[in-house]
Amino acid sequence: MRLHQIQALIASADTGSIRAAARSLGISQAAVTRALRDLEQACQIALLIRGPNGLTFTESGMVMLQHARLIINQIQQAQNELAHLRGEAQGHLCLGVTPWVMMTFLPETIQEFRKRMPMIRLELYESFATIVYPLLRSGAMDLVIGHLPSVTEVQEFSCEPLLSCQTAVLTRRGHPRRDCGSIHDLLDQDWILNFTPAMRQSLLALLFGKFGANIEEERILNSHSLGMTMAMIEHTDTCAWGPAIFAQFPFFRDRFICLSLAEKFDPLELGIITRHGSTRSAAATCFVECLLQVIRRHSRSSKKEDRQIFDTVTFMN
Repeated sequence: MRLHQIQALIASADTGSIRAAARSLGISQAAVTRALRDLEQACQIALLIRGPNGLTFTESGMVMLQHARLIINQIQQAQNELAHLRGEAQGHLCLGVTPWVMMTFLPETIQEFRKRMPMIRLELYESFATIVYPLLRSGAMDLVIGHLPSVTEVQEFSCEPLLSCQTAVLTRRGHPRRDCGSIHDLLDQDWILNFTPAMRQSLLALLFGKFGANIEEERILNSHSLGMTMAMIEHTDTCAWGPAIFAQFPFFRDRFICLSLAEKFDPLELGIITRHGSTRSAAATCFVECLLQVIRRHSRSSKKEDRQIFDTVTFMN
């Protein structure tokens, strides 16, 4: 198995054809075809199906593609680490950050990180599970500052607990059920949540089943965007569940409220999540150090806005 064969496989997947793959790699179509054929021979199994509409991958091909992306990303990380050891602090750091951390600790963390490693290129994603876990799994993302994965996903990832935040049901201020006292009074409303397929049942059990509440499946909207979630809450009667801290942010304070319900929901634990068995790069280590420094500073502060944050958030590190 050779590096150029792996690159040809990835390029073919990304572009959808041998011609486009050859163009993206700057080599001939014959070279791409030969590389793919040799890779299949090395793997002793068919990886691709060549048809009039382009390339499709066999089940074995999809497995190989996942490992190929991981190999390429690991090589890039190794190159970045060697550059760091040569005193050339260049490279790329890809992070997933949960929205409420993005609104509290992230700006200062990035400022501190830029002082220490100004040549590192940063790429940031909102930490919605369906977006960041595939990137983390493939090695394209270095780490996630987000809510800990479900039990079925824990074996794939290493998790370092960081923060625990209280949770609540959130609605717009003028919601017709804003004075209700139980989640049972909200079962005829639409709900907007975020979850992976592996998380769905455990989340619904935590939010509804635990309290003997049964909600129709079609009432649940699965959103992968903070902006979409907030727009739905603000402009409709849709309910949401998440960190209570959202209702404290100046931008949201006049728009949203946390309902006072009889049911008490479990807190969400947030941590530093990496792919199991991966080595944290120097840039990722530096970023985590900066983040911890910022959180500690705010947790010890006597400022009103900091005390409001830590009324619903517990620092676990």
